[in-house]
Amino acid sequence: MAAENRLARETSPYLLQHAHNPVDWYPWGAEALERARREDRPILLSIGYAACHWCHVMERESFENEAIAAQMNEAFVCIKVDREERPDLDDIYMSATVAMSGSGGWPMTVFLTPEQQPFFAGTYFPPVDRYGRPGFRTVLTKLTELWQNERAAVLSQAKELTEHVRQLSGPGPSGGLALESQRAAVQQLSQSYDRRYGGFGNAPKFPPCQSLELLLRFWRRTGDSQALEMLRGTLDGMKAGGMYDQLGGGFARYSTDERWHVPHFEKVL
Repeated sequence: MAAENRLARETSPYLLQHAHNPVDWYPWGAEALERARREDRPILLSIGYAACHWCHVMERESFENEAIAAQMNEAFVCIKVDREERPDLDDIYMSATVAMSGSGGWPMTVFLTPEQQPFFAGTYFPPVDRYGRPGFRTVLTKLTELWQNERAAVLSQAKELTEHVRQLSGPGPSGGLALESQRAAVQQLSQSYDRRYGGFGNAPKFPPCQSLELLLRFWRRTGDSQALEMLRGTLDGMKAGGMYDQLGGGFARYSTDERWHVPHFEKVL
């Protein structure tokens, strides 16, 4: 087992899981950020949580790999964050990840300038090129070269992406969603509604929280029977399936099948 790194002094169960990685991990804080500025190094920010399957896979494949850890330590200041401990950071950098890659998820892997501006982001990376994804070693090598040889382009992209995230996090337009916009959204939902089991689309099925809130508001505003049918059908399907915890209450993060029958092992906070 590798010697303890700085995460051994943390209290988060997720961070403690990484306390014996050969990666020179820092928790998010002044020490890591000051080192990045002092040494003019980019930051490798890895965000996950204790119940995340692919977080454990990436740890086993990459963060416990001596060669990959050495590559991380040589070129980056490496920071680990528990998204359940720091949802504020998770929210900011998830916006950047979605903007850059078109999708989000965990583990979230974000590369930042010493001023904490993101310039490259993704989720899970295999250790070597496969699954149609670049390998983590490939990513580390390429980004190290870009930081050393094309710094101006990197900083320009970081500035542009930071401004995009800032605009997303700003206040939205005042007033509610126009009725016709709500109607159009409800109509779009009806096209993917599963009339047999409830929910929208095929497996896997996630609890569609925002869609259900829209249906509830639209039904209350208009009395629309179709909106109420989709709302009730989805909620009844979720509660009748295995995704609902009959003993402890609450729901699993998602169902692996279209019937809400087989839950994923994670439980929503």
